[in-house]
Amino acid sequence: MVPAELRRKHGIAAGTKVKFLEDQFGRIVLQPITEAYIDRVMGCLADGPDLLEKWRNEHRQEGKREP
Repeated sequence: MVPAELRRKHGIAAGTKVKFLEDQFGRIVLQPITEAYIDRVMGCLADGPDLLEKWRNEHRQEGKREP
């Protein structure tokens, strides 16, 4: 169980998905998958390559190679 104080502080409600990670020191870290977390992750990826467009281009190229 996660203590109520930590649940409130980190926005963990009933049904919130969590991810268990191990850090470089061997500690187990519980990461709640909340809207705020998803927004932060999406923000980190915003300046990266457009992976969907890259996939589309690769898919088009594969289609051109097929007889």
